[in-house]
Amino acid sequence: MKFKVFREQLLKPLQLVAGVIEKRQTMPILANVYMSLHKDGTLSLTGTDMEVEMVVRVVLDNDFTPGEITVPAKKLTDICRSLPDESEITLELKDERVLVKSGRSRFQLSALPASDFPASDSRQNEISFQCTKHTIKRLIEKTGFAMAQQDVRYYLNGMLWEISANRFRVVATDGHRLALSENTELQTGINDVYSCIVPRKGISELARLLDDNEDNVDIGIGPSHIQVSSEFFTFTSKLVDGKFPEYERVLPRGGDKIVFGPRAELREAFSRAAILSNVKYRGVRLLLNDSLLTITANNPEQEEANEEVVVDYHGEELEIGFNVSYLQDVTNVLESETIKFTLSNSNASALIEEPEGGDSMYVVMPMRM
Repeated sequence: MKFKVFREQLLKPLQLVAGVIEKRQTMPILANVYMSLHKDGTLSLTGTDMEVEMVVRVVLDNDFTPGEITVPAKKLTDICRSLPDESEITLELKDERVLVKSGRSRFQLSALPASDFPASDSRQNEISFQCTKHTIKRLIEKTGFAMAQQDVRYYLNGMLWEISANRFRVVATDGHRLALSENTELQTGINDVYSCIVPRKGISELARLLDDNEDNVDIGIGPSHIQVSSEFFTFTSKLVDGKFPEYERVLPRGGDKIVFGPRAELREAFSRAAILSNVKYRGVRLLLNDSLLTITANNPEQEEANEEVVVDYHGEELEIGFNVSYLQDVTNVLESETIKFTLSNSNASALIEEPEGGDSMYVVMPMRM
């Protein structure tokens, strides 16, 4: 195997593939990237941790010799990253070692046989449909922050994907807050409602692959896997085997205290109040009066922050506590100038959303202060 490629052509695909590979491996081969150069000039780079697999393809237009090999992913990525912009790189397999040359730089990397690299299982999809990259990226950005991290309730360490004939909905929750976003303009051709849980790492790596253009990708989902593919990449992840909570039951109903507030001002006020909140619990107290929201934070050092924001509210007084980080996360992803809070009492969750026609909603549980 031998080929030439410009640094920029190779570096980004390598970084995408290397992101999947875990630093600590049970098998040495899993620290390597599998490189396969086909007769048509397509160079495929594959990385896997046996749970998530990433394949990125690069089309070469120089002379090349087909072949396949695996090389240490991190070392090759670091070499490419350290070379000057617009460098031309020559990579050649010689005597079971890989020679990397660029200008006056020479590197020899150890290699492991391509036959040792774990082969992809043949997978059967139960459903398949097309969707734009922008749609998936937006749904992930709107909800991904609410996924749990290393929760013993393993089904929370991921994101629920729920697909029906004309709706693509995603939901994430860590048990203290919930984020829901959906696209209702998609025509999937799926008759029933199909749902699966995509693990946290899979969501993170998929988000790195996607951009904001309107190109379609193919999505296939089977009993234990999800696959998203385009001309230039194929992403595959195992699914979380578990039952996601019945999230619709926790969506607050019948809240009688409706507040409309300026999103940018609220976001900044929450950010400033957070500075003096308790580092461990991150609690802030919200006091709601006619047309005024007062945000108060304090900490064990007896320091205190007070912020006042003029809001559209007419009703009885309400005092309620929240984790300020959760409120910041929501105000960071909502896009409207005004946001709507629906509240019931100091012990009930808040529903936060855009005032009209929004595609997302957020539930935040209160804190005892």
